[in-house]
Amino acid sequence: MNVFKASAMGWAIRLSCFIGLTHTIAGQGFNDWANKQGREEMILIHAGKESEAIERYEKALKLPAQPLEALFGLAVAHARLGHGDTALDYVDRAVAAGLPFERFLAGPMEMLEPLYALPGFQRRKQHNSPLLIHGPMLGALSDRSARFWLRTARPCHVEVVVSQVGRNLYGKNPIKATGRAGESDDRTGLIEVRGLKANQLYTYQVKLDGGVVWEGHQFRTFPKKHHAAAFRLAFGGGAAFTPDYERIFTTIKSRQPLAFLQMGDNIYVDQPMLPSVQRYGYYRRQHSSPYRSLTASLNVTAIWDDHDFGDDDCWYGPDPNLPTFKRDVLRVFKENWNNHGYGQGEESPGCYHDFYIGDVHIIMLDGRYYRSDPKRIKDRSMLGPDQLQWLFRTLENSRGVFKVLASPVPFASGVKPGSLDPWDGYPEEREAIFTHIHQHQIEGVVLLAADRHRSDAWRIDRPGAYPFYEFMSSRLTNQHLHPVMEGSLFGYNAKRSFGLVEFDTTLLDPELTYRIITIDDEAVYALKVRRSELSIP
Repeated sequence: MNVFKASAMGWAIRLSCFIGLTHTIAGQGFNDWANKQGREEMILIHAGKESEAIERYEKALKLPAQPLEALFGLAVAHARLGHGDTALDYVDRAVAAGLPFERFLAGPMEMLEPLYALPGFQRRKQHNSPLLIHGPMLGALSDRSARFWLRTARPCHVEVVVSQVGRNLYGKNPIKATGRAGESDDRTGLIEVRGLKANQLYTYQVKLDGGVVWEGHQFRTFPKKHHAAAFRLAFGGGAAFTPDYERIFTTIKSRQPLAFLQMGDNIYVDQPMLPSVQRYGYYRRQHSSPYRSLTASLNVTAIWDDHDFGDDDCWYGPDPNLPTFKRDVLRVFKENWNNHGYGQGEESPGCYHDFYIGDVHIIMLDGRYYRSDPKRIKDRSMLGPDQLQWLFRTLENSRGVFKVLASPVPFASGVKPGSLDPWDGYPEEREAIFTHIHQHQIEGVVLLAADRHRSDAWRIDRPGAYPFYEFMSSRLTNQHLHPVMEGSLFGYNAKRSFGLVEFDTTLLDPELTYRIITIDDEAVYALKVRRSELSIP
């Protein structure tokens, strides 16, 4: 290792918190508006309390920088109260202030129906009628294919035209794929392009009903599967929609990673029983220009944590169908991501999945869908039995030189002293995973995690076995921070940051380097680990 520095309640009781939808609003000041950006007001609107929402939005407009989300919300609330002229005035003010008109076309559609019914809105729509609302988002990338996600204003024909950079762009023999979008899954579509070459730079166009709506972005395919390669991947959690810090996605893109792993707390909804509010959270993020540019240019994959699956530190038990909102939350999640996979089908759903970049195996874990009460020591589990057995099989069959085990919460002890929410709350299952790795002589395992609002590196030593290194990062955009802990190798929380992991498996002794990169593109800490350090003693 080289280190260097460069500068007892069940889910039924938990659900009671949703009976009064405004329980988190009472007494709340506006200092944390930047961390919520209209979420609480949208909950009020959903509950039929438009007047209360309007009062809060109007207070938000008195902040030094008028938030666009307040103008958006005022248009929605006034339309629902029958104040058509006022609602349209706020539509115009929002667009004039820089909010894309397609935000109003995105929805949540059931909440915007009174606005859509206004003749004045329909006239505005005729003059502002982009077909593409969200995306494209690149995902499910491999060494031979790429899949493009997008959301459209209405059902339409989609064509994606891919051309290798340096060739006659979109000229002779481009690679094309077609499909439909806008007919289901909240007006989204997935278009897969096959026949690509490994580790090649491509550019692409997106056409809707024959017209070009997106072009100029480039992406690189993954290195050949199971072959040595050198590349970077970026990761992080804690991505509340915070306009002042959205530029971190521009910084991530500038580092040219092949993939970006979103490790949970990606949108901060905390409303598993309100799909419309969940969608509102995704729409805010998907309209962010820095984020949109990033996700159009590299592979994006995501898992969730408590704030985008349920509520704070949530657990709802191992039954895949109870509470009944579990499958609804997963449906909204799948509408808004472009992952390589989602669990093991209808019998064992979730956001866990795996994929390869060259000879590095990425294994993404779902730490919420099956989580049980950590206070009930007998049979407590974070992953649930099906996912745990999937993990064991995946590790046993892995051909990765490095096997990256990505969890929404940290494995290392002491990352959140006294809390049962990280793996400290599930020590038996953590030990079962670690023991399985060592008993089956599975080498090269490293850990990634999020949840804590800082960036850390940890070393987990085990007698008679190689150490586990855990890299943690979860303050992409959040206002709130957590203190650095003494047990870490190093930690950082002064600015927003993300994790960058550089792999080079072409070396005689393959290595990886974990770096903490700030929003201002400063590399503040780094740690190098060689493959020989992750071998059976």
